[in-house]
Amino acid sequence: MTIKHILFTTLFGLLLTVGFGQKPKYKVQTIAFYNLENLFDTIRNEEINDIDFTPQGSYGWDSKKYDNKLQNMSSVIPKIGANVIDEGPAILGVCEIENRGVLEDLVAMPGLKERNYQIVHEDSPDERGIDCALLYQADKFTVESHKSFFTKIRDRGGKPDYTRDVLLVTGLLDGERFHFLVNHWPSRSGGEKVSMPNRIASAELNKEIIDSIKLADPTAKIVTMGDFNDDPVSPSMKKVLNAKGNKKLLQEGDLYNPFFTKYKKGFGTTAWRDAWSLFDQIVVSESLVFPDNGGYQYINAGRHNPDHMLQTKGRFKGYPKRTHAGGEYLNGYSDHFPVYIYVAKEVK
Repeated sequence: MTIKHILFTTLFGLLLTVGFGQKPKYKVQTIAFYNLENLFDTIRNEEINDIDFTPQGSYGWDSKKYDNKLQNMSSVIPKIGANVIDEGPAILGVCEIENRGVLEDLVAMPGLKERNYQIVHEDSPDERGIDCALLYQADKFTVESHKSFFTKIRDRGGKPDYTRDVLLVTGLLDGERFHFLVNHWPSRSGGEKVSMPNRIASAELNKEIIDSIKLADPTAKIVTMGDFNDDPVSPSMKKVLNAKGNKKLLQEGDLYNPFFTKYKKGFGTTAWRDAWSLFDQIVVSESLVFPDNGGYQYINAGRHNPDHMLQTKGRFKGYPKRTHAGGEYLNGYSDHFPVYIYVAKEVK
């Protein structure tokens, strides 16, 4: 850790303590990820398995429930990271969305419309039709390019298949080039060990994309985020992606996972059978932790889980308050909490 980094971090800590003055010394941006848990419209699409999310489906998914879901999501997103910067995330990766249309409805909601969020989305081959996407505030980020990559896995019959997408978006955040990867890795359906090879394959694809970016620019600032369906200590994250949790061990070209130590302390974003998992993570390149060329630098990471997003009663008390649970409509938010990081740079 350089003297410059120590001073930068110390000053940022003081900034958080005393608040932003009339002339702040640092400019801060929030980068976030949120699994929106089945943000489906109500229209039947014969090409995907979305029958449950129709008025005739098992959830009785009608316009009222859809509008409630949009309202709930749009009330959460502007507050992510608001304890430091009350402008909403400059960059927001999302997953479990059915199509571009639901995102257009979302960003048009009060509370988000004035933020002028724009959308990067591509359809994936997932059988349920759920995709990844990137939302960004147009006055803060300019898209230069985007591309989808697909993970080759084995289906339940052992045949080669493709699932979901890894969305790569490259652009300028306040004039500085960033590369964002948005992920939703294969689930643990059938068991963690049985399904592990599919997430290993997703990690390998991420590593391949990141390595190609670094080959062209060793100082590139890269952020890979998503619902990885694995914890920071899982082989896919720790060994394949090689995302380290200790800044002191970082070498040039490494990846840093700020959620590693948080997981060790019991920090989680989703719960199942009375156990918390930290599947939602944001991992950054070493060049964002110790930037040789200045500019934006990783500062801190967190989870957005205010009390109103918690289930308050029943056997799911304390869990994220989701839309449905145990066959009951809860009119909640998601079965995942959103996560975020702050990046900051000195204002000259």
